[in-house]
Amino acid sequence: MSTQVAVAPERIDIQRVQLSLVGDSPLISHAWSEKAKKMMLDKQMKRGTQAKEAKDPERDYEESIYRLADGSCGFPAVAFKAAAVRGAKALGMVMADVRGAFHVNGELVHIVGDPQPREDMVRVGMGTADIRYRAEFPEWAATLDITYNARSISAEQLVAMFDAGGFGTGIGEWRPERDGQYGRFHVS
Repeated sequence: MSTQVAVAPERIDIQRVQLSLVGDSPLISHAWSEKAKKMMLDKQMKRGTQAKEAKDPERDYEESIYRLADGSCGFPAVAFKAAAVRGAKALGMVMADVRGAFHVNGELVHIVGDPQPREDMVRVGMGTADIRYRAEFPEWAATLDITYNARSISAEQLVAMFDAGGFGTGIGEWRPERDGQYGRFHVS
C-alpha cells in the first residue's frame, strides 16, 4: 500500500528595487538606423543593391540615439542586464543561474544626460576604413527598475553585480568588454 505525501513547494519571492547608476566614463550610443536595417533586409532578400548614399553626419548622429516614446534618450535594458550577469561571473556566481533570477524592466532605460555628436574612424568588413557618427553622453545616469527573486538573489548581491558589471563590462560602443574604456558605471 502506498502513502501519499502532500508536497508544498516554496514559492518564489518576487521583489522590486530601483537602482540608480552613474556613468564613470562617457556612453557611446549606436542604435541601428532604418537605413542599415533596410540594407540588411534587401541583402537577405537578394534584392539589388542601391548606389551608396552620400554620408549625412547629422542624420547618422540622430539615428544612433535610442528614443523613448516621449522622444527622450534611452538605452536597451538588456545591455544593463548583460553587464550585471557578466559582473556576477566576476564575483564567482554562475551566469546561467543569475540570468533567470532578475529582470531589468522595460525595453529601454531612460538615460539622463545631454548627447553630443562624435566622429570615429572604424574598420569594417575586410579592414576597410570608414567614418562613423554617433552620439556620446559625456556625463550620464540612469535608474533601473528591477524585479528579482529574493529566494535566489539578494538586493545586496544585485548591487554588487551591477557594480562589477559596470566596472568590467560596461554598456555601449567601445566598452571594457570590447577592449574599450567607455560605458562604465557604478551604483550610486
